[in-house]
Amino acid sequence: MKIAAIDTIQLKVPYQFGGKPTGYGGKVWSTNDILLVKVVTDNGLVGWGEAFCYGCQTAVRAAVHDMVAPVALGRDARDIAGLSHDLQQQLHLFGRYGITTFAISGLDIALWDIAGKAAGLPLMQLLGGGARTSLSAYASLLKYRDPALVAARCGQAVGQGYRHIKLHETGEAEVRAAREAVGPEIAIMVDTNCPWTPEQARHMAARLKPYDLLWLEEPLFPPEDFATLARLRRESGVPLAAGENACTAFQFREMLAAGAVDYAQPSVTKVGGVSEFLKVAALVEGAGVTLMPHSPYFGPGFLATLHLMAARGGPPGLVERYHMDLDASLYGEWVNPREGSFAVPTGPGLGLEPDPKVIATYSV
Repeated sequence: MKIAAIDTIQLKVPYQFGGKPTGYGGKVWSTNDILLVKVVTDNGLVGWGEAFCYGCQTAVRAAVHDMVAPVALGRDARDIAGLSHDLQQQLHLFGRYGITTFAISGLDIALWDIAGKAAGLPLMQLLGGGARTSLSAYASLLKYRDPALVAARCGQAVGQGYRHIKLHETGEAEVRAAREAVGPEIAIMVDTNCPWTPEQARHMAARLKPYDLLWLEEPLFPPEDFATLARLRRESGVPLAAGENACTAFQFREMLAAGAVDYAQPSVTKVGGVSEFLKVAALVEGAGVTLMPHSPYFGPGFLATLHLMAARGGPPGLVERYHMDLDASLYGEWVNPREGSFAVPTGPGLGLEPDPKVIATYSV
């Protein structure tokens, strides 16, 4: 079973979240961007993957076509581990992390979708799981920079059944507003997206500690400064989370060896796909750290995250969901939790096929 074709589809789906859109890299994110990676085998099987592309969709698409596809076309679609190794090795000259690995991730997810379809099994069963039918979700609020809006959205999330809420704020006032809005029974996390120096992070961790955070996420720049992150964790007494910016198991090995985190956050669309996520999960479990995937996606990366967590034997952790209202969904209501939990699809491979009408309407 050979890889006969690799294609990409760029989607831009408008959304609303009750605030003013923000972004990174000099761009405002007014749409939820998805880069689908479609793989077709010579016997007609079709697999769907997703490569991380927020703010860099065109660049990642080029990496899939110009870097990944020349290595992968004609290869055995069943040899996922071998192809993952060869792609990392042959493309290392262009960077081990970032956009190169995002592109590899998209292909890898699609190949695992094909593997499940060829076996007639959902991915979670192919990976040795299958007993879990649902997974707890947490609401990942976007950035508001407004305590009143934060309080209102937290109240809305609790009303929708969420028991865990993550903020993307860097101010104490917004965190205080969230805690006052939801009370002591709801877990609050704060993702700061790498804004602070070590001294600033030490100061802010002390200021946020009274709000009983489940975790403080990525408080330092650069995010790969694991030694400083470990020192902050020891000295502040605040649980820390990181990993969405880490690619491959090697960066996670360094993070865990430093004792930098309480919660490790691999992202299947960024870390190297399902193959690399499995390596990271084994390292995390062996280090006695909690696996908490980074997964604010609405494409095949979201489905892959559900299957990876459903396949685990221990506590499954939480699945992240951006607290936004999309104009359309590739998978209908499957992206919406009920009473704070996601259902895990049970069809072969990733379990669901993307809606062709949504693809036709929102592709660019």
